[in-house]
Amino acid sequence: MARIVRAALIQTEGLTPREAMVEHQVGLVRRAAAEGAQVTCLQELATGPYFCQEEDQRWYDLAEPVPDGPTIQRMQEVARETGMVLIVPVYESDGPGFLYNTAAVIDSDGSYVGKYRKTHIPHVDNFLEKYYFRPGNLGYPTFETSVGKVGVYICYDRHFPEGARALGLAGAEMVFIPAATAGFSRPLWDVEQRFHAIANGYFVGTINRVGTALKPDVHFYGHSYFCDPMGTVLAEAGESEEVIVADLDLDRVAEVRADLPFYRDRRPDMYDVLTAP
Repeated sequence: MARIVRAALIQTEGLTPREAMVEHQVGLVRRAAAEGAQVTCLQELATGPYFCQEEDQRWYDLAEPVPDGPTIQRMQEVARETGMVLIVPVYESDGPGFLYNTAAVIDSDGSYVGKYRKTHIPHVDNFLEKYYFRPGNLGYPTFETSVGKVGVYICYDRHFPEGARALGLAGAEMVFIPAATAGFSRPLWDVEQRFHAIANGYFVGTINRVGTALKPDVHFYGHSYFCDPMGTVLAEAGESEEVIVADLDLDRVAEVRADLPFYRDRRPDMYDVLTAP
């Protein structure tokens, strides 16, 4: 019997205060549940606007513990209510000065499974993230859930193939890549995540937010999408708020990895140069 998982991605704008943003996304999660979704991923920093366009300590107030902060606690309730696995990106505080760009994974019974912290932190115009986040220090975990083995990569991470490969080697069947991206990255958006799916033989669901944040001339272009292990786009959003749903046949993971035996033919004995300082 085929292992079909119905998955959803939510792209929306950013709201303040945090409570309003969280409840708005609770409504969108329920919409995904009404369409039969068994797993749903929210966008990067899902509790507010994309605030990294400026350096201002006021945004530190958005940071919260994971899993004991209000957002993850609320989403655990929603996961139990809907019977859905949730991937919830938040601004994490792990003590004074220890702040991370994080995604929590919640299982369909509402239990907290674990978290991933964004590894690669950009710092360029309109993406001033080093002011707000320490680099992730948890490696590239995969998470056993009721729908299968899930991996998470976050936004700027997608420009680096090493972590995407690590998730595949750890057995990920579905990798979710929440993001907040705008401007000249648009051509890359259509290619990079599909490449990770092909190179590693897993499904990818990647989310971008829409609208503007602190600067009205910076437009987040949306176009969240799912692709299969051959890189074929299964569903894609437009440039406004949207919940997209796709059926992922997880049996395809083993089939594609047999047809394209990249893991068999790897040469890790030849890759020392990749980790040289």
